[in-house]
Amino acid sequence: RVLPSPAPPGLPDRFRMFRSCEWEVLERSLNILQASDFYWGPLSVGEAHAKLQREPVGTYLVRDSSQGNCLFSLSVRMPTGPISLRISFQEGYFRLKNWFSDCVVQLLELVVAGTRNNPLHFDEMGGTPLV
Repeated sequence: RVLPSPAPPGLPDRFRMFRSCEWEVLERSLNILQASDFYWGPLSVGEAHAKLQREPVGTYLVRDSSQGNCLFSLSVRMPTGPISLRISFQEGYFRLKNWFSDCVVQLLELVVAGTRNNPLHFDEMGGTPLV
């Protein structure tokens, strides 16, 4: 289940520091992400967790990361409460654990499909598998 966003945000200024080839990948991916129901833009971790706390386990949203070296964070409602995972962007690819794609939405689709049979484990989650 996704937590629908309130409104599509504009392109954040901090994305303009990339090389042109990376900017093209980022801009295309951001346009697709902004058309999705689950991108919330500049939402703080506290705000994201507060929104997810009232939602069923498995509900997620994507937001701009407040971490300077990351662009996006995936916030998910787990059985123990909401957690946030950083989505990195390196060499034109978005990465989450062992998955990568040149599109954030496609990356999330890969993660959802891949965790059905092989749950992800992150230190940030205290051993709780992400399915």
